[in-house]
Amino acid sequence: MDHLPEIVERIHQALEARTRARDEALAQARVLTRHAAHAIRAIHRLEREVAHEQLEAARQIAARLKADLAGFPDLYYAGYTQDAIKEFAEASIACALIENQPLPSPEELEVECATYLNGLAEAAGELRRRILDILRQGYSPEAERLLACMDDIYDTLVTMDYPDAVTNGLRRQTDVARSLLERTRGDLTISMREEHLEKVLRQAVDQLENSRGNHANDSRL
Repeated sequence: MDHLPEIVERIHQALEARTRARDEALAQARVLTRHAAHAIRAIHRLEREVAHEQLEAARQIAARLKADLAGFPDLYYAGYTQDAIKEFAEASIACALIENQPLPSPEELEVECATYLNGLAEAAGELRRRILDILRQGYSPEAERLLACMDDIYDTLVTMDYPDAVTNGLRRQTDVARSLLERTRGDLTISMREEHLEKVLRQAVDQLENSRGNHANDSRL
């Protein structure tokens, strides 16, 4: 028992270091989530420069988190840390797809595969939001392109048939993505039909006005 005080002191130091690392990680995770949210809001407002500034700030914090927690891998893989990094992945993916840019890979974002997949799944919701914004102005091929992206995302997610413990609950996110895809496809179909109906009605009105004009000319003759 003579060595117990020395052992206890080392334990205190280790736990103090771990607590400081955890507290710092929590603070960084909150800031990371905020930057990701600002990036998504900016891209929906088509403020591309602001969106990329926020993404870069988020990227730096994500890299710092990884470096700071190198000695505490369990903290890095903890839920709150990976959830914040997932928000960064989601924002990066959503911005790239909305801007019709190449899809960033997990390696480019320096995120774990499961975290990337969950970010990919949640990006489908941002694509739906963008499609609805477009449809408010009327049907557009851009909405079709984004719907195709949603389709590709879902087709990818359903191939990830692994335990939730490995994918961090991806199965539930896949179900949500499927629901969003079906609803968005329905919204787009309705918009296309309305667009077609308006076109037919405009043509009918134009034909009717032309017919009246010709009839009036014939009457004067």
